[in-house]
This record gives sequence, C-alpha cells and structure tokens, in this order.
Amino acid sequence: MPVTVLLVDDEPLVRAGLRAVLEAQPDIEVVGEAADGAAVIPLVRQLRPDVVAMDVRMPLLDGIEATRAVLRTVSDPPKILVVTTFENDEYVYEALRAGADGFLLKRARPAEIVHAVRLIAEGESLLFPASVRQLAAEYGDGGGNPAARAAMERAALTEREAEVLRLMARGLSNAEIAVRLIVGTETVKSHVSAILAKLGARDRTQAVIAAYESGFVEPG
Repeated sequence: MPVTVLLVDDEPLVRAGLRAVLEAQPDIEVVGEAADGAAVIPLVRQLRPDVVAMDVRMPLLDGIEATRAVLRTVSDPPKILVVTTFENDEYVYEALRAGADGFLLKRARPAEIVHAVRLIAEGESLLFPASVRQLAAEYGDGGGNPAARAAMERAALTEREAEVLRLMARGLSNAEIAVRLIVGTETVKSHVSAILAKLGARDRTQAVIAAYESGFVEPG
C-alpha cells in the first residue's frame, strides 16, 4: 500500500511542487490538498492520510494550531510533517512541541522530500536529529521545564530504556540501536514502546522533545 499524503500550504506553487515530487514515487500517493490549516480536520477525517505535509505559517490557522487540533480531535491521527522556509525557526519548535513528527525545508531537494515522507510514515527514526537538537538548544527550556522533569521522573525508565532514549535522541533507528546494543530489533521496538507509554508520548519525536525539555538529554 502506498503512503498517502495530504498537502496543506497557502502557496499553490509549493503544493504543486510537492505533489510533482511525491507522485513521481510509486510508493507515495497525494490524496488531497488544502490552502489553510482550517481545512485540515475535515480533510483528514475524509481522506485518512498517513502523512500531512503542512506549512507552519498560514493566514487563518497556522501549522502549530492545526497540529494541536488534529491530535486533539481526530482518532488515530496521521503523522504530521511541518514544512517551513526557515530551519532555525521558533515556529518549527513549537510545532514539534505541539505534536508534529518532524519538519522539512521548502528548499529541500526532491530526494530529501521523499526521504522525509517515508521516514515520518515509518516512524522508526528521528528526522533531522541534529536540527531538532539545535532547535531544542535555542528555544527549549534547557531542562528547566518543571512539567517535563516531573513526567520524566514519573516515567521511572529502566537503565536500558534510558540508554535507548539517549540513542533515539541522536537519531538512531531501531535497527541501528539494535546493532549498538547487540540485541534484536524486536527487543528495541519493545523498549521504544515502553518508553513512549511511560512518557505518554505519541511517537519518538515527542519522546525526544520530552528528554530535552526535562534535562534528561542535553541538546547542546
């Protein structure tokens, strides 16, 4: 089955460019488009895309609020890939905080766009971990978020789970973590699932953001 994508951007040329790049791939299908975040929820409910590629800045409802709305109101929500002009942008970090699974630059090369959509859909690795780390260092709370610290303490991760979370923050995939720890991939998947459950995180991106904001992992 192809990865289905909904494109959300107020610039028709951006949507057209993304559609052309993605539909050139046999395993990706663009199922719809929208010009503003306000249209996302009904389209997500109607089309059930695997991934929403969404501009972070839009006139009526921006990508941050649209992300929050989708995750709050849609059962089994899609992965959300924020599309942005600027990499070092507080809006991007706020979108990740809101629950987005990763971000993509509008100037990205076609191969990078395709890779980002596939990686987000698979959910087994962190997209652009170095950039996420930089955003956390600049716009995060530097480990000073009391709620994040309390959540990390309540999680009471085991020593192995803590090790896996640190490797997740470095961007390693499940397979790469398995090699590093000399365990099976299924064992890593079990550890990741346990980490997400204990932290109340919907995916590994949110778990890594929690790790940075709690001070469990240093973003610098």
